[in-house]
Amino acid sequence: MLKILIVVLMLAVLVSLFSGLFFLIRDGGKTNRVLNSLALRVALSVLLLAVILISVWQGGLTLNPTP
Repeated sequence: MLKILIVVLMLAVLVSLFSGLFFLIRDGGKTNRVLNSLALRVALSVLLLAVILISVWQGGLTLNPTP
C-alpha cells in the first residue's frame, strides 16, 4: 500500500511537470497557470519526500545496504 502511494505521488509530480510545460508553451507564460503548476509540483515533491522519510523512519521501507 505504501509503495502504491509513492508511485501515485511520483506520477502526480510528472503530470504536474508536463502540465506546466503545456501551459508555458500554450500561454507563453502570460497567465498564472505555470506558476500554479510549479507550486503544486513543489508541494507534491515535499509530500513525497516526507512520506518516504517517515516510512523509512517507522520501518515501512528498508534501505538496501548492498549496491
